[in-house]
Amino acid sequence: MKDNKAVLESSYDSDKIQVLEGLESVRKNPGMYIGSTDARGLHHLVYEVVDNAVDEALAGYCTTVLVFLHKNGAVSVADNGRGIPVDIHEKYKKPGVELVLTTLYSGGKFDGQAYKVSGGLHGVGVSCVNALSKWLEVKVRRNSKEYHQRYERGKTATDLKIIGKANDTGTTVTFLPDNDIFETTEFDYDIVATRLREMAFLNAGLQIELTDERTDKHEVFRYDGGVSEFVTHINKNKVPLHPKPIYLQGEKDAVQVEVALQYTDGYTENIHTFANNINTIEGGTHLIGFKGALTRVLNDYGRKNKLFDESFSLSGEDSREGITAIVSIKVRKPQFEGQTKSKLGNSEVRGIVESITSEKLSEFFEENPPVAHMIIDKAMLSSKAREAARKARELTRRKGLLESSALPGKLADCSTRDPSQSEIYLVEGDSAGGSAKQARDKEFQAILPLRGKILNVEKARMDKILKSEEILHLITAVGTGIAEEFNIENARYHRIILMTDADVDGEHIRILLLTFFFRYMRPLIEKGYLYIAQPPLYKITKGKTVEYAFSEQERVQKAKQLGETGLGIQRYKGLGEMNPQQLWETTMDPESRMMLQVIIENAVEADELFTILMGEAVEPRKVFIEQHAKDVVNLDI
Repeated sequence: MKDNKAVLESSYDSDKIQVLEGLESVRKNPGMYIGSTDARGLHHLVYEVVDNAVDEALAGYCTTVLVFLHKNGAVSVADNGRGIPVDIHEKYKKPGVELVLTTLYSGGKFDGQAYKVSGGLHGVGVSCVNALSKWLEVKVRRNSKEYHQRYERGKTATDLKIIGKANDTGTTVTFLPDNDIFETTEFDYDIVATRLREMAFLNAGLQIELTDERTDKHEVFRYDGGVSEFVTHINKNKVPLHPKPIYLQGEKDAVQVEVALQYTDGYTENIHTFANNINTIEGGTHLIGFKGALTRVLNDYGRKNKLFDESFSLSGEDSREGITAIVSIKVRKPQFEGQTKSKLGNSEVRGIVESITSEKLSEFFEENPPVAHMIIDKAMLSSKAREAARKARELTRRKGLLESSALPGKLADCSTRDPSQSEIYLVEGDSAGGSAKQARDKEFQAILPLRGKILNVEKARMDKILKSEEILHLITAVGTGIAEEFNIENARYHRIILMTDADVDGEHIRILLLTFFFRYMRPLIEKGYLYIAQPPLYKITKGKTVEYAFSEQERVQKAKQLGETGLGIQRYKGLGEMNPQQLWETTMDPESRMMLQVIIENAVEADELFTILMGEAVEPRKVFIEQHAKDVVNLDI
């Protein structure tokens, strides 16, 4: 680990730390600061501490980050950065490290001197972690000494003390989440590993190690190829059109831009954007700049090289069919829209990303004509399919108008026209659809029965998708349109509920539907509109007593409660086995039903999973099934 003593004294000490307010509000309203107090909020604590270490890497002072999941439920994050300042702050008469850990909106990121670029610009990170932990201990290696301080529920428990000598610099933070705050305090190795892998991809050469002392599992994440390796990782189960990702890099007005892109033989676009290592899942100005440049460069190259007529233009959708891209920018003062930092708002970034992408991609195409021709050929095929799809949509609209109703005949719609109060059940088969229509509350519940398995959209272009009658019924009922016509404001229901049988066919239909929504109506998922109904697996009767069990564990528990003798246990394999009253009581009554809300925790992982499960390649699917066979809870043979 490296020594940065020369820099320490001049650029990062306690007088660079600014203080805005205390921590009491964090414990009172934890969700306001970390999003939630469930598993997602819990893991956010780790990310906040890791982000601090990565900020040191962005500033050029850290090369290694070590993360430990301890047996006692605590987590440690160690880095070889400069070490948090330990000198006494002139105004507040406390060591810098104590101010950083006990005061909200304190840190070295506000004056722009200690850090030129950072992800945690709001400064709530590590102090929030402290506030929401039973205890937190920090060790700082600085000035050839090692310092230690302990905090309990955000308050200082011990003075800062020198506990030994240090040969290097850095910080180690160890914390135990407070079980009075969080619904669960058990960290999931895979969730942490996914985030750390992402961070390593975005910071070429940074080494991040994860050790789980509970299972002795250990992984090292280091990617000298950076975002290009990230694209290769995403595409590992796809068929690329060109062997290596195209890498573009540049800097203008202190904004650093990195882009890696690779086309595959698939039909959907897959672009992930980041600003200062933060995943901007809603995109923003960097995404707009990249998209604009890509379309313009393809059109300019195509016309210049007479690959199509002067009068012809590729659309943005044509240009992006089958693309996988990472757009990562580093900007001094990022402006994020919303509390979640999920959309970049800096207006100057759009032009910078557009300019750098245009210049560098044009150069690449001039130097690599075979790749350019291959990409444009694919875009032109997409254009033809898009035109066929447009004609199919127009035909559908005309047909709908001639029949005097644009809504599908099989749809049993609800009475209310307020989308926020309305919900639609997508039900497998006419039999279950009939039961659901009788069971529902007509005021706010609509039913759309789907016949058989819908088309696997992972393997189909838009023109083929729009020839599928079941998908057309689905698109029409939901009301948003798809592709370039998609508009979430036109959603007719704010709860779209997948209700399929609890057997193999039902699971398959559910995955087909999830694939469709993820690929073509993803904003509905991001808005929280998509749900999965949870019908019971068992009906347990004893005399006149009737109980329902939604899992094997619950069946065993309820059978024990009722006594082992005289029990009748029915395993539901299909929704059609329930009469309307049972279906209402167990699955459709808002007062008693259980539903799973579909969320995208990690878009890269979600994309990989849909590619494995629904794509062309058989081998990755076989490996996935072998790896996860042990996780199956209910297996119908």
